[in-house]
Amino acid sequence: MLGLAFGLMVLVQGARCQEASTIAQGEYLARAGDCVACHSNPGDQPFTGGRAMATPFGTLYSPNISPDPVTGIGAWTPDEFYAMMHTGRTRSGALLYPAMPFAAYTKVTRADADAIFAYLKSVPPVRQKNREQDLRFPYNNRNLLLGWRTLYFREGEYQPDPSKSSEWNRGAYLVEGLGHCSMCHTAINALGGSSKSETFQGGLIPAQEWYAPSLTSNREAGLGDWSIKDISDLLQAGVSERGAVYGPMAEVVYNSLQYLSDADIHAMAVYLKALPSTGQTAAPNETQTQDKLRLSPLGKKIYTAQCAMCHGSNGEGKGWDFPPLAANQSIQMASSVNPIRMVLNGGYPPGTMRNPRPYGMPPFAQQLSDEEVAAVVTYIRTAWNNHGTAITVQDVNALRSVPLN
Repeated sequence: MLGLAFGLMVLVQGARCQEASTIAQGEYLARAGDCVACHSNPGDQPFTGGRAMATPFGTLYSPNISPDPVTGIGAWTPDEFYAMMHTGRTRSGALLYPAMPFAAYTKVTRADADAIFAYLKSVPPVRQKNREQDLRFPYNNRNLLLGWRTLYFREGEYQPDPSKSSEWNRGAYLVEGLGHCSMCHTAINALGGSSKSETFQGGLIPAQEWYAPSLTSNREAGLGDWSIKDISDLLQAGVSERGAVYGPMAEVVYNSLQYLSDADIHAMAVYLKALPSTGQTAAPNETQTQDKLRLSPLGKKIYTAQCAMCHGSNGEGKGWDFPPLAANQSIQMASSVNPIRMVLNGGYPPGTMRNPRPYGMPPFAQQLSDEEVAAVVTYIRTAWNNHGTAITVQDVNALRSVPLN
């Protein structure tokens, strides 16, 4: 009898250890998927939803995914959770709006989906009613999503490429699946969808007015000539010898990527570095050439007075704290949105475990006129053999009143 009791105790302890391991793995995967970013408002309990997400079609509000049985997912089963992740439908069968990245999450394996569900069931439940979506007509008709899904959604778990290494496949699984990187780094069309042929080729993030650069063009964020170390540093620390992340990407690093293992970050870097290079930056036209000649002298004067102390007289930068501007792809992209916003509004890279006290960029919106901002941004995009093009006063003015986010 004593032996039986001992055996039962061992089984129970083993089950508890297995459950704890699954929950820990689920927490890690939920971080890889950056679930907290959309399903939490700053200052609220995690995963209680209600975060407003502005879109070109109206405002969406994220649902409560805490384990509350009435307003959250407390009454869901693992099968229902996996079906939602895999098919983009709620447990009642209603179609989800694609602000939920189910087109990427469909690639998540059943085991990983079960682990995420186990973790979410372990967090404190919060009774908070979900808000109704606020979309304009006709986008408030969910039946229209059937057409969207036909065009842009392909259901199915990630299938490893046998011609690639296990590390490349792990990186692809994280980037294409849980990381849902294509959500930002692929242009969104008027229907709120994106073309498979344009995946990772960059685009303006709707309603946020930040540009997510191309990951396939070495003139933007294409990483073909980056070292694996520099890519890994940027993903995990938010800074590297080649540059730093700001805006929405800073939030991704803060909430998600800094917590991933060195092995997973390395795998993502391997996959990203191997993306094929596509597209070329167009040569400057005559107007841009004349604008450069007109604005650069003023821009150089402002740069010398305001910027050179940190970024160097020749744009060489100073390690992680002050990113280089010379040969910096993010400065030279076809889109000038990001450097304009940085000069106007300033910003910080994320505070991470590997870079807990980041240095910030001060705002110059109150100090510089639109023409002065256009001049200094034109200068840094074209000096030191940079291959960017000149920008206009109108480019600056259009971004001066954009809300900070």
